Amino acid sequence: MTGPIHREESALIDRQAIHYIRQAAEQGLYEIRGMGAKRPLPSFDDLVFLTASASRYPLEGYREKCVSKTVLGTRYAKKPLELAIPITIAGMSFGALSANVKESLGRAATQVGTSTTTGDGGMTPEERESSKTLVYQCLPSRYGFNPDDLRKADAIEMVLGQGAKPGGGGMLLGQKVSPRVAEMRTLPAGIDQRSACRHPDWTGPDDLKIKLEELREITDWQIPIYVKLGATRVFNDVKLAVKAGADVVVIDGMQGGTAATQQVFIEHTGIPTLAALPLAVQALEEMNVLGEVQLIISGGIRTGADVAKALALGADAVAIGQGVLVALGCNHDSYRQGDQEQDATADYAQLGTAPGFCHHCQTGRCPVGITTQDKELEKRLTPDVGAQRLENYLQVLNMELTTLARACGKSNVHHLEREDLVALTVEAAAMAKVPLAGTEWIPGQPSNGII
Repeated sequence: MTGPIHREESALIDRQAIHYIRQAAEQGLYEIRGMGAKRPLPSFDDLVFLTASASRYPLEGYREKCVSKTVLGTRYAKKPLELAIPITIAGMSFGALSANVKESLGRAATQVGTSTTTGDGGMTPEERESSKTLVYQCLPSRYGFNPDDLRKADAIEMVLGQGAKPGGGGMLLGQKVSPRVAEMRTLPAGIDQRSACRHPDWTGPDDLKIKLEELREITDWQIPIYVKLGATRVFNDVKLAVKAGADVVVIDGMQGGTAATQQVFIEHTGIPTLAALPLAVQALEEMNVLGEVQLIISGGIRTGADVAKALALGADAVAIGQGVLVALGCNHDSYRQGDQEQDATADYAQLGTAPGFCHHCQTGRCPVGITTQDKELEKRLTPDVGAQRLENYLQVLNMELTTLARACGKSNVHHLEREDLVALTVEAAAMAKVPLAGTEWIPGQPSNGII
């Protein structure tokens, strides 16, 4: 006779830990995947707005305007970027994404009056032609870097790190290195490509200053230069970027996505976007350049509420990556072929996953034709369809943003301020440096008599 069966799971060695250890022991390989961190993290969802009522006067949405115009690069550039909305499209490479997708991004950004960004691997003609405002990234790999393309750009983004993998370089596995991708990157087709983790011709902020000045000379001081940082040692990194001459600083929190990197980077490096943003603002304030050097925040921005909260905490604009991919159809259960919707669930099953759970960007077998270089799969997302979906999404974000700004009594989205926010958790209050709801208490700061 047997006793009762006990099924108590260990909190430390749980099913996920067991799976990880067994896979490492059996294969001798670490896991590579796409998208961003899956662990629960403090986020903008942990903040709420104190909208206007009796003590503040809200604006009427049907009769009173709320401005969303955003200007980036006012410090040194002769031609700062003037955008209709403070929502930009983050850098995602041709290679990670298909040519159709890159064209979709350009078309949608142009329609709503914002910018898109090249990503690693260079600029495609489709992307440049479809994008009114295009930011050209300069990454450690220098894959596809071309001074002629640089001069065609409307801004330059010097990338020092990415939120999903700060301190590490990007990956493009061989199944996505098509002949065209390989030619642009001057590398062999079908072979895994790993980007460097740091730029090869400078090792510190003094060298960075020289490099930024070189880029200004190449472009005759016409266009803004961004410096993008993965969110780790944010306070000091922002100060060094400003000292080196950045017009715009971009901070990418650990919720930021990626097409492919080690899971150990995605889940165990960097700090959340919510924690990074106030540190960046503090650094700009201490250097007396707040407003002169613009700040873009990225990593886990999904909704108009996220955008509004980011601006209230001090950002001038946001950049979105994963949300853009989902808007295009990432993790959807079907794709459109002509006028017909086609079921994609069998393709997800072949990857060992299902719609809503897919993070297999690195495989190049994207069931909805987004993160692929396969000619047949690429047809599953046409530029017309992709651009329309993304345009709709960006418009909704901006409508939500202006709606919240009006509710707080603001006639300009850039007038949102930290005083408009409170936190729902102690952790969020400490990170965002706003009071815990119902109190005046900000953890780590003097209590003003509130216990």
